[in-house]
Amino acid sequence: MAKRSRTRRRPRSNPRGVLSVASDGYGFVRTAEGSLFVPASKMGGAFDGDLVEVVPTHVNPDRPQEGKAHNKVGNLPSARVVAVLQRAHELIVGRYEVADPFGVVVPSDPRIPYDIFTMRADNPDIPDGSLVRVRMKSFPDRKSAATGVIEEVLGRDDDPRSDIESIIARHQLAMTFSEEALAQAQAARVDGAGALSAGYRDLRDRFVFTVDPVDARDFDDAVSIERLSARSIRLGVHIADVASYVPWDSPIDVEARSRATSVYLVDRVLPMLPERLSNGLCSLAPGEDRRALTVDVVLDADYRVSSVDCYESVISSKARLSYDQAQALLDAGKRGADAAEARRAFDAQDTPQGARPLDALALGSVARALDELSAFARARRAQRAARGGIDFLAREAKVVLNEAGEAIDVRLRTRTEATSCIEEAMILANECTARILLDADLPGIFRVHDKPTVDALAALVPLLDELGFTRAVNVESFVSGDPVAIQAVLDLARGTAEEELVSSLVIRSMQRAVYKPFCAPHYGLASEAYCHFTSPIRRYPDLFVHRMLKAHLRGAAADLAAEREAAGWIAEHASGMERVADAAARESQEVKLVEYMARFVGRQMEGVVSYVTPSAVFVRLPNTVEGVIPVRDLGREYFSYDAARYAVTGEDSGLRLRMGQQVRVIVKAAPAHARKLDLRLA
Repeated sequence: MAKRSRTRRRPRSNPRGVLSVASDGYGFVRTAEGSLFVPASKMGGAFDGDLVEVVPTHVNPDRPQEGKAHNKVGNLPSARVVAVLQRAHELIVGRYEVADPFGVVVPSDPRIPYDIFTMRADNPDIPDGSLVRVRMKSFPDRKSAATGVIEEVLGRDDDPRSDIESIIARHQLAMTFSEEALAQAQAARVDGAGALSAGYRDLRDRFVFTVDPVDARDFDDAVSIERLSARSIRLGVHIADVASYVPWDSPIDVEARSRATSVYLVDRVLPMLPERLSNGLCSLAPGEDRRALTVDVVLDADYRVSSVDCYESVISSKARLSYDQAQALLDAGKRGADAAEARRAFDAQDTPQGARPLDALALGSVARALDELSAFARARRAQRAARGGIDFLAREAKVVLNEAGEAIDVRLRTRTEATSCIEEAMILANECTARILLDADLPGIFRVHDKPTVDALAALVPLLDELGFTRAVNVESFVSGDPVAIQAVLDLARGTAEEELVSSLVIRSMQRAVYKPFCAPHYGLASEAYCHFTSPIRRYPDLFVHRMLKAHLRGAAADLAAEREAAGWIAEHASGMERVADAAARESQEVKLVEYMARFVGRQMEGVVSYVTPSAVFVRLPNTVEGVIPVRDLGREYFSYDAARYAVTGEDSGLRLRMGQQVRVIVKAAPAHARKLDLRLA
């Protein structure tokens, strides 16, 4: 008989991954073996974002699959957390509640369903209801609760600004700059004369102007446009020369690199650069000399690029306009209005901060430039559509706050002819600078957007078919990611009640654009080479690109070894920080939208079903705020769930609610600190 081997079998390792927790309490772990569903009862004391080890259990057919609205339901294996390998949260923000002998912190983040216990005797003066930051001492397990130590009192929980303070703390967003960075900013000077003597071109006589939202806080991009002949124009895009004030590895640069982006919250901006730069020397204020990096693009009669010139310049903006003012001038031109009527239309719009009055000559120059820009923008959009660019519905809500930080109004922003003028100029400048980086073999950080996956698009087909938006589209082409087929679906939905829903569904199916240290196509823009160049005040990749271009212009590209080595991790870090900033900005708007809607509790409103799960129906109101109707509130009957069509149907009544359906609802409650309304069917 053969001897049995004495070699011990290696223990089979369990899957590992980062836990992502939904607001309903369940979660998902994306592992090398695939994604796993974790029921709320199997979290094992893990928090959202923790690196965990899990043990797969069984397929759970009644639970939702991971993530976005295009995902199916019920085909993910279940698992339970058996170990937390790395904690994502050392600091947690929450409401402090007195429960002697404890002070209990209830986390503001609904994805952390564990109360944290502190000793009341350690903080006897903290009032009940305060918003606090707590440092974790021990995390929850089967035998003990979570404990912590209060580090900071952020304010009163009932203060209108407490929600935003909570978001800032929860996302660990930087709010202050080091003394070294502030000193560096304070010492900076424009020194236009010095710049000109160093080789900057003098463009102060060119008619350069800025167009931004009326409440904009960054003014780092300006445009000019001139007709060189009957068959050519010169478009100038002039971007604040931030790199001249922020050398590589300087104190400001180190902090800007860490932040990677400015964060635009509902009530404030957390800038990437100190205020003296972001709102001072780098702000292209009218009538002030400013250093810039200029890209001049000569276009032929068909608005195709003939030549590109990139150089350092000194400019002096002649006008600061809001988009509404620019649109008023464009509309006046279409009506054939005379100068007096155009002036009245212009003056009827709100004036942006820091704008100067325009005399008749300047107003006429602006109007002519806008007419040229509008023709340019229409042509460039048509060219991009022809090569496969996708045009999504652009609509966002902006909550208006009073001085106390209370929500008092909601304004909707949509794309206009004026916004398109500036958007197309910036896209072209970004494409041109990306090509310069490639042609000169410079280190670069590029904006890359991969095409959507087949599975993501295929999951949309049953719903789009039911809505009637696949009738004139080749479904096979749509599922394969053919941009022409995707645009056809969007065009069919345009002008219908379901337009916003269809656009949002297709957007959800898209992959997220990211930064990479190499060039790859940008799917959404149908661009072979694309980078971010136009906002170095608020995005670090743009500042990185500026440095590369300036080194190239000065013949110093050989000195970029450090930048070349760092490009990879900077791109990855900037992509991550962009996600954090977007999440914080979105949360700040949502919580204030719900706060605003508190005045409408009990009112009936029209809405559109925006998403359906086995347990809840989500409804989006016209001002973009979203609410939830629990399926249990629809009636005592059993409601079956159609995963492919995102619908629930009552077995007795036949009541059916599906995504895209228009419904009338009653605002049941607008809970404090929540990001969604409580609704019920009218």
